[in-house]
Amino acid sequence: MNDPARTISRTEAEELLYREARLLDTMQLREWLGLYAPDGLYWIPIDETQPAKRTASLVYDDTPSREERVYHLEQLPFPAQNPRSRTVHMVSNIEVLGLDEDGSTRVASSQVIYETRTGDYTQIGLGEISTIVASVEYRLVRLQGVIKIKLKKILLINREMPQGNMTFIV
Repeated sequence: MNDPARTISRTEAEELLYREARLLDTMQLREWLGLYAPDGLYWIPIDETQPAKRTASLVYDDTPSREERVYHLEQLPFPAQNPRSRTVHMVSNIEVLGLDEDGSTRVASSQVIYETRTGDYTQIGLGEISTIVASVEYRLVRLQGVIKIKLKKILLINREMPQGNMTFIV
């Protein structure tokens, strides 16, 4: 099951996760889209023990939904992102867990995301720094020699509680 020739190494996984964090922090969202496999899923569940399609999620983005999210952030005057969030993604504890049943490599990490929006006194919460803490599960695949994200499942430590503005990409 854990064929070393198919498993993605820890170094390769780290490079991809660090690149993803940089792309999100620098708002290079088109490039971020390119990190995903064609059937890739970006998922922030509330209850991760339930099947993704049978339970409520904070985010459940397949390829068209991710593309729409990026289009909105880049092209539309989105009140919740005016001004845009500034983020710093801190990625740590990256561990390759082996191959999944479908042949993808399971990777776990911890992430802390700091987010703020600048603005003036008329907008509540602007200038404050929000902290988002999560365990993240990835399924990575190698497609034509390039490592892609098949699944990014973000498990917020406070996922059962009300969430603030998360219109930026976590």
